[in-house]
Amino acid sequence: MPIPTALSEPFWQGCAEGELRYQHCTQCGAAVFKPQSHCPQCLSERLTWRAGSGIGVVYSFSVVWRPQTPAFEVPYVVAIIELSEGYHMMSNIVDCDASSVHCGMPVEATFTRMPEGMVLPFFKPRCGGPPTGTATAESPEGSPG
Repeated sequence: MPIPTALSEPFWQGCAEGELRYQHCTQCGAAVFKPQSHCPQCLSERLTWRAGSGIGVVYSFSVVWRPQTPAFEVPYVVAIIELSEGYHMMSNIVDCDASSVHCGMPVEATFTRMPEGMVLPFFKPRCGGPPTGTATAESPEGSPG
């Protein structure tokens, strides 16, 4: 499980509240993910937290057949998601067959409370139509271990 730090705490608090949060640079306007103390574009310290839409597309992915530990059920999909706000994030794709995942596939954030109590963000396929806004928390059934 991830261990939140003072810098990443707003991200993890957002997950617990069903929001996918990211940093926004008020100097240059860049969307920043993973939590940073300075903007990677302009080096400004003027970063604020925003709630994102949780909407994106699969940028790249890999299907895992040999898990790191027996706690993971295979196959599972690890993907880099290109979020509509302009940043990339690595996560798992859930709620679909691994063979149906493809680059460019529309996805939306979903949040799963793990047995340890932490809420993790995953992504699931998004059917057509306009963006649905912030995703909501779900139960751990069917989520990767």
